[in-house]
Amino acid sequence: MSKILDINDKPLNTRVDKLPEIRLKAVDQTELEPVWNRLVKNHHYLGFKKMVGVRIKYLAFAEEKILACLGFRAASLKLASRDDFIGWSPEKRRKHLRHLANNSRFLILPWIKVDNLGSYLLSKSVNRLKVDWEEKYGKKLLLLETFIDPDKFNGTVYKAANWTKIGKTKGYTKKDGEYVFHGNFKDIYIYPVFSNFRDVIGCTKGRPNSSPSPRCRQKSESKGEDLKMQIQDNNWHPDIIEEIGIDEETSKKLTEMLYDFHQYFDPAFVRTEHFKYGLVYLKGLTSNLPRKTLESIALEYLGPKKVRSQQRFLSQYTWDEDKMLSLYQKRLADNIHKSGGMLTIDSSEIVKKGKESVGVARQHCGRLGKVANCQSGMFLGYTSDEVYAFLDARLYLPENWFSSEYAERREKCHIPEDIEFKTKTEIAQNLIEKTRKDDLFQAEWVGFDSFFGRDRDFRETIGQHYTYLAGIPCDTQVWRERPEVKLPSYKGVGPKPKKKKPVTSPRAVEEVAEDEDITWRKVKLSQGAKGPIKSEVARLRVITSRDNLPDKECWLILRKRDDGQLKYYLSNASEDIPFDKMAKKLSMRWPVEQSFKEGKSELGMADYELRTWPGWHRHMLYVFLAMLFLLEVRFEFKKNRKTDSDTASGKNVS
Repeated sequence: MSKILDINDKPLNTRVDKLPEIRLKAVDQTELEPVWNRLVKNHHYLGFKKMVGVRIKYLAFAEEKILACLGFRAASLKLASRDDFIGWSPEKRRKHLRHLANNSRFLILPWIKVDNLGSYLLSKSVNRLKVDWEEKYGKKLLLLETFIDPDKFNGTVYKAANWTKIGKTKGYTKKDGEYVFHGNFKDIYIYPVFSNFRDVIGCTKGRPNSSPSPRCRQKSESKGEDLKMQIQDNNWHPDIIEEIGIDEETSKKLTEMLYDFHQYFDPAFVRTEHFKYGLVYLKGLTSNLPRKTLESIALEYLGPKKVRSQQRFLSQYTWDEDKMLSLYQKRLADNIHKSGGMLTIDSSEIVKKGKESVGVARQHCGRLGKVANCQSGMFLGYTSDEVYAFLDARLYLPENWFSSEYAERREKCHIPEDIEFKTKTEIAQNLIEKTRKDDLFQAEWVGFDSFFGRDRDFRETIGQHYTYLAGIPCDTQVWRERPEVKLPSYKGVGPKPKKKKPVTSPRAVEEVAEDEDITWRKVKLSQGAKGPIKSEVARLRVITSRDNLPDKECWLILRKRDDGQLKYYLSNASEDIPFDKMAKKLSMRWPVEQSFKEGKSELGMADYELRTWPGWHRHMLYVFLAMLFLLEVRFEFKKNRKTDSDTASGKNVS
């Protein structure tokens, strides 16, 4: 085996039509099966797991050169999106399931760089598999399925081979005979081997003759009224009372609004009780409970017998938070989207006791300004001229959480197996890039503090698609004018210098800020609760430093606060950008801090008592929903007050 692997690890870079004839060889239960196992173990992101039961493994060869590994096994026993697509009843599924296969592994070896090879191999494998499957297992192959991790792959190869995406998995895996939630939702792709597969099965699309799934929700008007009664009270957060003026009628209207608002996210749930627990949790976060823990919310609205169920709703029960996040972002975009907005990225730490909560470690805590036992989350926000909100969040896992010592703890916290260590800047880049591709929020700018701004590579990555406003440390080195660069003079002693150096040295921005020729302007940045927020602001063109050599020219912005403290920023904004427009962007960094403050002081953002990966992300998602609900409440009553005022004054408001 080692000899075969040694021969086949040489790079290959060409086009598929330039290769010799490609052939697929079934290797299960042959002398080449260990080769397949070793290659998959070493190079596939999921590694190698022993395939039991029905299976066929292929190695793809070009002459003696191994190009790829493909593995097929029995199809999933139950798969909601697939079963809905097929339209079969449970009885027909049991009868015909062996006519389906799952493409569980597809690996093109990392040293094989051949254009269009992936889609070519998928198409070729289908033709080979339908013959081998029937010959080996006596079943006519009707349909293929596969799962793709959307965090790692876009499914491009499968789409090119005419596979179709039909939905997502529910985040469970079978372990020791039981289904265990891991929270890693994957895209489901299918490929009909025969276009008339439903005729063979004897079904039609849409399950017209199937009995209801045990997970299907059966709602009624009375059930909806029961849920409204459970949350019908006026113990709303005092900020809502102050905003609109609560009375009995208003309280009833708010309850109706909350129910209708949560109903919008109904497609994320698979059972009525899950909708109920979500509605109760949302009401609890917007209430005046002193601490909005899961237990206190459940006790307030459901009673002591439902505390455990409420906990499982956030940590274990099957519902699609990805779907909910997508619906949330769409509704948020309808509320606040304006051109010229700014994305903001920041971390927020929450102090925790003990060592069992997901991601907890001794790490820098921004709120305390020192190292403490805490969790750290990365949050992406959006700011327009009038409003601000969170878009997405991801928990940061310190690197030691990926060590062997933490293996048992990772499992207890339901951290998906394919989650890999990422730095905070890498998580930030992923959140921003995902939002850019979704194209819901047409932001022109991205703002971030000095933790991210000190990272030159991060600034350059963001600058490929956005104008950035990057906070920087006071010791960041710049030149006010581009220096001449030349080789140092050689005196004939020692080796001759080969690396050029600038004639003048760069200076720290805190030193540059003291230059007497800098023009400072008093500007109003925004309107605060206690009046306008003003600062002295200056800007100048500077040359940044890369490895002590002059790099790119950009803007250095200086902001002097009322207490005399200076803040420093770099921006890749165009050279002709007006001063007022740039100064205005300084105020758009502040709302993310306000969001954290409101979330923690008013909406229980830091009150959760959940230890798992899905629990943390689901809690934060519900905090986002609570913020959006309150935003819509303010919009609604502000609009109504304006209408009433206009009507009373005789204005035409038709």
